[in-house]
Amino acid sequence: MSETHETDSRLVAGLWQVVAAHGWPGLSMRRVAEASGVPAAEIRRRCPSPCALLALHARVADQQVLEGVVPGMALDSNTPRDRVFDVLMRRVDALQPHRAGILRLVEDLKRDPLLALPLLAGMPRSMAWMLEAAGLSAGGLAGLLRAQGLAAVWLATIRAWREDATADLGPTMAALDRALDRAEQVARSLRLEPEDSVRD
Repeated sequence: MSETHETDSRLVAGLWQVVAAHGWPGLSMRRVAEASGVPAAEIRRRCPSPCALLALHARVADQQVLEGVVPGMALDSNTPRDRVFDVLMRRVDALQPHRAGILRLVEDLKRDPLLALPLLAGMPRSMAWMLEAAGLSAGGLAGLLRAQGLAAVWLATIRAWREDATADLGPTMAALDRALDRAEQVARSLRLEPEDSVRD
């Protein structure tokens, strides 16, 4: 792991430790520095605002998924749906270590709905990368529509994950399966079925 990657991971872990303990209103860069062990000056250089820390978390989660992708990802033997399912569950796995902080943030969102704006702003970009990780094109208008559809699937999955206290995440996987069913129906109606998968 590179030094930059390690520092980013420490910052993300520190962010969620602070949010779990103090909520979003109690988040401060001093507390993040103490929790992460990253000097405040370095945090200022990398993430000059709390919202920048949220954006960093999204990038780190994307990176974790992408690093687990095997080139080609068995495009011939796995269906696009199987690959998307695998990619999104690996993104859920990336959230698991930070569950307490993320759940606390969700509670804070109920009191501060505007906080959702920076979270939603980066979602299309992350979902485009998830499509690429699954071997599907994210380019052009069709790719944009696929990314928006995948964002809806992801949000439905996260709603289930919030309530899922099981070790095997069975309810989360079932919710993802149902959301993919709905997305496939919409894709067929819009003729966005992924016949143009990306091959290495």
